[in-house]
Amino acid sequence: MKLEPYPEYKDSGVEWIGQIPSGWEFVPIKAMASCNDDVLPESTPYDTEIEYVDISSVNSVDGIMATEPMTFGSAPSRARRKVQSGDVIVSTVRTYLRAIAQIDNPPDGLIVSTGFAVIRPRTVEPGFLGYMLRSEPVIGEVIARSTGVSYPAINPSDLISIKVPVPRTDDQSAIKEFLDCETAKIDVLISEQQDLIALLREKRQAVISHTVTKGLNPNVPMKYSGIEWLGDVPEHWKVIAIKHIVSTPITDGPHETPDFPDEGIPFVSAEAIATGEIDFEKVRGFISRHDHLRYSQKYSPQIGDIYMVKSGATTGITAIVETDIEFNIWSPLAAIRCGESAIPKYILYFLRSKNFQDAVSMYWSFGTQQNIGMGVIENLSIALPPKKEQEAAVSFVDHQIDKIETLISDAESIISLLQEHRIALISAVVTGKVDVREVAYV
Repeated sequence: MKLEPYPEYKDSGVEWIGQIPSGWEFVPIKAMASCNDDVLPESTPYDTEIEYVDISSVNSVDGIMATEPMTFGSAPSRARRKVQSGDVIVSTVRTYLRAIAQIDNPPDGLIVSTGFAVIRPRTVEPGFLGYMLRSEPVIGEVIARSTGVSYPAINPSDLISIKVPVPRTDDQSAIKEFLDCETAKIDVLISEQQDLIALLREKRQAVISHTVTKGLNPNVPMKYSGIEWLGDVPEHWKVIAIKHIVSTPITDGPHETPDFPDEGIPFVSAEAIATGEIDFEKVRGFISRHDHLRYSQKYSPQIGDIYMVKSGATTGITAIVETDIEFNIWSPLAAIRCGESAIPKYILYFLRSKNFQDAVSMYWSFGTQQNIGMGVIENLSIALPPKKEQEAAVSFVDHQIDKIETLISDAESIISLLQEHRIALISAVVTGKVDVREVAYV
């Protein structure tokens, strides 16, 4: 579809918008919408049922990701702002997150964090306003007007003082209908790629699980492992507890919170291995060399060590050390160091198998959060083939995963391009760079 510009333009007088169509106005948001009209009173009964939305659940591309049902008494103190259909919620804190969403047909009792400004349309088409506030120029202006370094924020009164281009009401409706139609098409394409990624990840898990529990030879005689979650394994394989294949007892990092200077030795915890690799951009912080040397008396990382998260939401996630960067670990990580009988990468894949992950979830316990003890981990069994078969399994899985990861990366690139196109289309249409009035219902 080739979109043409409007017949005539005029200067908006503002650099970040530039020219706007001749018939459009350039007005502050507060001239056509109100802000934070409706707040739950302090006297609200604690057993009032609500659906809560926090900033982490929203982004400017996909809108609301999730709501959390709860009673008002158990909600965070910042759960105060009431919303209704047609409202637009805009994050006024950590504005770089671009947490903006249009509210359409919300569940009863939807409440959002006071970190949102709730913009309620008055003299503007709600859908048009939603698209306008999610356009790149307006988001850029919100971020530019925010103050603070770590947690940039904007005052709601400053937010609604931002001027935006606004066409007449009929044209607002036409723009909204056009964007509804076109973004829906883009969203379908994005969803298809997301479904493909989910299937590829399932295939990756299946390849790993089958290889480390059944082997590469489909004709090999099988035996029952004696363990329900493991099932049958090749007859000549050992079924052995993890504690019998390690060179040193499973250990963890220090059970204390150190001081975190601005620089020093990277201190790795659960968040740094959430993706299955050690991400030094997501370390817990840095520790002094003195603390590093002190903690290293208990455990010092080396290449081939395997880490398993043993507490928190990512319990069971694993990563392997493949770097000689100097670092140390904290107590949420269990460190597994293989002995002569086991190839670390093979053990890593076994720990990532669906069978073993099911076992972890069977045996973890709950306190304030889910966790699994090192004594439990070391007594969980693994299926261990001879080393030559371990090597062959690692080579096979590596090759298969490389192919799958390439396909996943391609799909993610397509999603990124589609999202960029979606944002660019919205921005061009709501700022009047292209005229869609005659194609609104295509």
